[in-house]
Amino acid sequence: MFCQNLGPVDRALRAIVGLVLISLIFVGPQTLWGLVGLVPLLTAVIGSCPAYTLLGIRTCRTDGRTV
Repeated sequence: MFCQNLGPVDRALRAIVGLVLISLIFVGPQTLWGLVGLVPLLTAVIGSCPAYTLLGIRTCRTDGRTV
């Protein structure tokens, strides 16, 4: 469905940032701004970033196969 454009390091960093931001709901300022962490977490899970698609950026390796 989505074209994969995130590499493993990019996905891991997005997941970590997403979890840290979500944790702000429970610890720290305890505001709903922590829900912003859902965006990087969701892009890490699906492996695709809409902004990267628009800008033509790919951080994953391509092996020459077509999907």
